[in-house]
Amino acid sequence: MFLATDIGNSNIVIAIHDGQKWKYKYRYETKDRQPGLFYETLLRDLFLEWNINPSDIKDAALSSVVPDITEVIVLAIEANIRYMPLVLGPEVFMKLDMGIPKIYEIGSDLVANAFAAKKQFEKNTIIVDFGTALTFTIYNNASGIKGVTISPGLKTIISTLSGNTAQLPEIEIKIPKSAIGTSTSTAIGAGVIFGFIGQVKEILNRIKQELNAPYYIVATGGLSSAIEVLSTEFDIIDKDLTLEGIRLIKVSLDA
Repeated sequence: MFLATDIGNSNIVIAIHDGQKWKYKYRYETKDRQPGLFYETLLRDLFLEWNINPSDIKDAALSSVVPDITEVIVLAIEANIRYMPLVLGPEVFMKLDMGIPKIYEIGSDLVANAFAAKKQFEKNTIIVDFGTALTFTIYNNASGIKGVTISPGLKTIISTLSGNTAQLPEIEIKIPKSAIGTSTSTAIGAGVIFGFIGQVKEILNRIKQELNAPYYIVATGGLSSAIEVLSTEFDIIDKDLTLEGIRLIKVSLDA
C-alpha cells in the first residue's frame, strides 16, 4: 500500500493506494491547524477505521504548499509508519525526467499534476486545478512544464468578498437561475459564479490561442466538477490527479 499526503492551502488530503486504485481518502481543513500529536492520532485513527496495519504501508510521499505545517505532518506520518515519507521539493524535481522551470518557486502540487499527465496521458496537456488558487499548468510532452497561470480560486473569491464587505453573506456554489440578482445572495451568486465561469473560459481560450497546437485539457481539484457548465471545456475530470502524480513521482524515483 502507498500513502499519499497532499497539503494544500484549503485542505490536507490523506489517501491510500492499494496497488490498483485509490481505496481510501480523507480530507481535513488546513486552516484548523493543530499540534503534531493531533495529526499523529488522526492518522492512527484513520488506519484503524480503514483496517490498515501501518506495516502494510510500504511507501509514502508528501506534497505541501504550506511550509509551516509540513514538518509537523511529516513527523506524524513517521510516528505511524516508522519511516520518513518522501517530501516533494527541488531536490526531488532535479531527478525527474521532465523539464521543470523555476524549481525553487513552483508548487509541488503543480509538478505532481504535470508528472501525472506525462505518465498517464503522454500528450500535450493543460491541467486546470480548482483549489484555493485556480491554476493552469501547461505540460508539453516533449519539453516538460511550459508554464503556469494562477488566479484566485472560487472559494477564495467568495470568502474575500464576504469577509471584506459588510453585510454580504457567503453563497452556495451552484449555478444561479438568473444573471440578474433579486436579493443580496442571488446578486453575489450571479456575479461570482458567472464571473468565475467566464474567467476559466477566457484564460483557457487565451492559452489555447497562444499554444496554437492541440492540447488535452484535464480538470482536477476539489471543485473540478462543482460547476457542470464548465465540464464541456475539459476532455476529462480527474479529482485524483495530484495524488496520482505524488505516487508516480515516487515510483519513478524507485525504478
